[in-house]
Amino acid sequence: MFVGPNGYGKTNLIEALWYSTTLSSHRVGTDMPLIRAGADRAVVSTIVVNDGRECAVDLEIAAGRANKARLNRSPVRSTREVVGVLRAVLFAPEDLALVRGDPSDRRRYLDDLATVRRPAIAAVRTDYDKVLRQRTALLKSVSGTRYRGDRGALDTLDVWDSRLAEHGAELMAARIELVDQLAPEVEKAYQLLAPESRAASIGYRASMQTIVPVAERPTDRHALEVGLLAALAARRDAELERGVCLVGPHRDDLELRLGDQPTKGFASHGESWSMAVALRLAAYELLRADGSEPVLLLDDVFAELDTRRRLALAAVAEAAEQVLVTAAVLEDIPAGWDARHVHIDLCEGDSGRVSEVCA
Repeated sequence: MFVGPNGYGKTNLIEALWYSTTLSSHRVGTDMPLIRAGADRAVVSTIVVNDGRECAVDLEIAAGRANKARLNRSPVRSTREVVGVLRAVLFAPEDLALVRGDPSDRRRYLDDLATVRRPAIAAVRTDYDKVLRQRTALLKSVSGTRYRGDRGALDTLDVWDSRLAEHGAELMAARIELVDQLAPEVEKAYQLLAPESRAASIGYRASMQTIVPVAERPTDRHALEVGLLAALAARRDAELERGVCLVGPHRDDLELRLGDQPTKGFASHGESWSMAVALRLAAYELLRADGSEPVLLLDDVFAELDTRRRLALAAVAEAAEQVLVTAAVLEDIPAGWDARHVHIDLCEGDSGRVSEVCA
């Protein structure tokens, strides 16, 4: 348990470990805010023990250049190679955005979990994002050429359509398979947290399903690729008019429902928190089912929960192999835990940007 006033750097520790897990922050969408003001890089070094074997993971987050990584002190060609060494599940106040935020928050939840379980998904995400950027740039540059008869530019767009459909189908298949596995765990976790509420359910909503029929086997990559190509063809005129890509997994969503209603816009504050915590608990159970004991990272989350949700989350945490908890005050943490307490204080004479850990 790391206890100290707000703004003293407790979340830095959790964020660093989460970055080692997913190569992304739970607070911000870019790496620049992770680097201390005035510095040109940030470094995260972690020793992970899996099945009795130690593995060293070193990450360098650079300003204005590519990030670097080392595995057991040896440089790796891509930072993606360290994904999966540390397996963790994060609970944080930002989790409410999973329910009330944009679809991008829910897509990131799926992609982060899929990547932790299957590190190869990181490459799929990277490949898709590259193709998406290239295709979007082409759409913007040729948005008016169809009226001028520039067939060459449109032929190039056909090539990017094929690549988008190829990588997009692979990413969608991974997400849909994950949602199918998460669904029963989310239902059980929500029932535990809010037994008096309506039943919770989740589903994957693809942007192309309003344009082309849904495949009989939703995780069939070939069927998804064919469907994406058909949807791209159907929306081409609209895409050329607007200069943006309107179809693909970058526009899909994780649908959350309570009873017959969508959670977003219809759920109370307590129901929204229950759904957010249920999503994290479901992720934890899937990782455990894979045969690993994920590290639980609880970043100032107990202060956001009522008594029932605190007790439910505390019960899971007590059974976990390793848990790191941050809190502003001890009263925010459930009583009775056998845990090491680490108090965070500012170094004497410091300006406040650097913190000292005092056990």
